Amino acid sequence: MLLANNYVVRHPSAGLLFVQLLGVLLYPWMEDTPLGRALFGAFGLVVLGLALHVVKRSSAQTWVAVLLALAVFCLSVLDQLVPATSLELIISLLEALFYFYAAISLIRYMNADHRATTDELYAAGATFTLLAWAFAHLYTFCQLLLPGSFGALINPDALRSWMELLFLSFTTLSGVGLGDIIPLTPMARSLVMIEEFVGVMYLALVVSRLIALTVIKR
Repeated sequence: MLLANNYVVRHPSAGLLFVQLLGVLLYPWMEDTPLGRALFGAFGLVVLGLALHVVKRSSAQTWVAVLLALAVFCLSVLDQLVPATSLELIISLLEALFYFYAAISLIRYMNADHRATTDELYAAGATFTLLAWAFAHLYTFCQLLLPGSFGALINPDALRSWMELLFLSFTTLSGVGLGDIIPLTPMARSLVMIEEFVGVMYLALVVSRLIALTVIKR
């Protein structure tokens, strides 16, 4: 246990990546019960905290990430006490902005020198998951603003769950595009097209650079 803690201290990007991938496995069990939704909210705050810690290691302005994280936390608590669609809209947008900012901070961190360290390799994976989370929150915002923005083969008229929107984000960003969840409104399709472009550029500009630096080092 102590060895794992020391490893995460040395490589905080690895901790963030592990927790987000763990969330992918746990989210399906958190959506259907009140206790599960409470755990879902708590888990989201853990991810926020780890992402904030990773941002602090980069050259980005930490106070921007702190303000966004505090706003998300305060509004999330308020939404638990006084649920409202308007609050959920704002929270989804702020969370998307936070994760985009964290992803940009990690990209700056990876591009800060001309050697590929172990933590930067983990950062490449963590950045991918941060971008997937950010677009999933944008899809949530779009669905709350324009109900019926996304359809699916199963229960096509129902609102899509967080797990479904995260799945859509992962498949779009990776270029897999399985197509069982589809954007129906112009705004939803615009967001999907932007994420497709971001996914291609991330692989072409960021991941390919790290691979080249690793080969040069060897």
